[in-house]
Amino acid sequence: NLQLEYLDLYLIHWPVSSRSGTYEFPINKGDLLPMDFKSVWEAMQECQDLGLTKSIGVSNFSCKKLSDILAFAKIPPAVNQVEINPLWQQKKLREFCEAKGIVLTAYAPLGTRGTIWGSNRVMENEVLREIATAKGKSVAQVCLRWAFEQGVCVVLKSFNKGRMKENLEILNWTLSEEESRMIGDIPQSRGCRGEDYISEKGPIKTIEELWDGEI
Repeated sequence: NLQLEYLDLYLIHWPVSSRSGTYEFPINKGDLLPMDFKSVWEAMQECQDLGLTKSIGVSNFSCKKLSDILAFAKIPPAVNQVEINPLWQQKKLREFCEAKGIVLTAYAPLGTRGTIWGSNRVMENEVLREIATAKGKSVAQVCLRWAFEQGVCVVLKSFNKGRMKENLEILNWTLSEEESRMIGDIPQSRGCRGEDYISEKGPIKTIEELWDGEI
């Protein structure tokens, strides 16, 4: 469908399956199915073995779900793409992925205002604004620099050339120890909770179950 010979990276988007034959979002709660992680990952590995993708990975996986995959994977996940920003720093997951050699990629590094679940809470955070003003940078640059200093890749979108340029200008300066501490002390809360995959009659019945307590 993409008219490509191969992909650079192919990810499992969420740790839940849905009934085949239709595609709609949000997924009909009646179509949610438990994921057969072993079979799905074997199929992902086959895609890489056949040269259809250079790398395979996951998205929105907790430490526990990554451990489940690693227990039988012949090819470990190259990437776990999850929500990471100064208001949801994922320290436990960052340490786990670093120890296992899994690249952690941040979506919503700026909070993703304008999406179904996103908000402006990151960009309007007073601590981040204070640091940005003191350094003569934008709040977005502070967020991206913070992620960079954590060893995290970032995925962000802009159609504004000025902002695209600004987003790249994070490499020739650093956050001070005090600024990093201030960011580390920001109260934490997950922005993307994954309610679309929760159903009393489905395979995942609570937010806690989806994230294995990492909330």
